[in-house]
Amino acid sequence: MPDLPRYLLIVSAEIDAAVEAAWNKWYDEEHLPDALACPGVLAGSRYLSVGDASLTKDGGKSTSAAKTYMAVYELSGPEALETPEFIEMRGWYQFTDKITARTQVFEKL
Repeated sequence: MPDLPRYLLIVSAEIDAAVEAAWNKWYDEEHLPDALACPGVLAGSRYLSVGDASLTKDGGKSTSAAKTYMAVYELSGPEALETPEFIEMRGWYQFTDKITARTQVFEKL
């Protein structure tokens, strides 16, 4: 198995169906290429959930049929998110009121 990257930026988002087509067009044609052009961003891929999600909270279990989009970026390190180029392209301001998202950097153990 090839070595996994040491740092990952993982972005997950649930998108309001009313803007889903616009979201995908913007992400594929603008945001992803801009992110991949930033120093320290080594690679990136997008994913879409398949089937229901299993949710566990306080010992209880449930499911959610909501579609979740996920982008996984390989980074040279957390400092890649602080470059002027990344700061300039960061965000999805035109969709802010239509998404629920989580963005986090992970370090390989």
